[in-house]
Amino acid sequence: MEDVLKNASVKRITAEMQERGIKGAVRILSDSARTAAEAAEALDIEVGQIASSIVFKLPNGRPLLIITSGAHRIDTTLVAATLGVEKLHRADANFVKSASGISIGGVSPFGWQHDGTLANPEPVVLIDLALAAFDVVWAAAGHPHAVFPTNYEELIKSTSAQPIKVGD
Repeated sequence: MEDVLKNASVKRITAEMQERGIKGAVRILSDSARTAAEAAEALDIEVGQIASSIVFKLPNGRPLLIITSGAHRIDTTLVAATLGVEKLHRADANFVKSASGISIGGVSPFGWQHDGTLANPEPVVLIDLALAAFDVVWAAAGHPHAVFPTNYEELIKSTSAQPIKVGD
């Protein structure tokens, strides 16, 4: 498991955490945290405390990152209406990897490899209001076995996310 800390994505996220002033340390889990339920079980916390980073594709091709509570399913119709777009498109594994530089299961709320060009634009970032209910939330740190603690305010500050209701 110590090899996880040597993973390029985890190293990038760890460096970004320091740059952004996030005080929590990356924690390596012996079991996978690919899903919110797996992560919550491994950390012995409520599933709602998992800050899942879910990627969609906007109609113009730009990536949309929704940082949502693991207890929620994203209501794509509600989010699309909030953004004023017809609909959100599901992002496949290739799109997620090319947009973020991280494979599905380890996508972090920040540390994405984008250069702001049309080919690799910065994502639109939204955050689930439900995460504000928790003093501590846990997010992926670039690998399915790596997570870090943070809080709602830190996530907004570090990602410039727009708080919205994303589902029930």
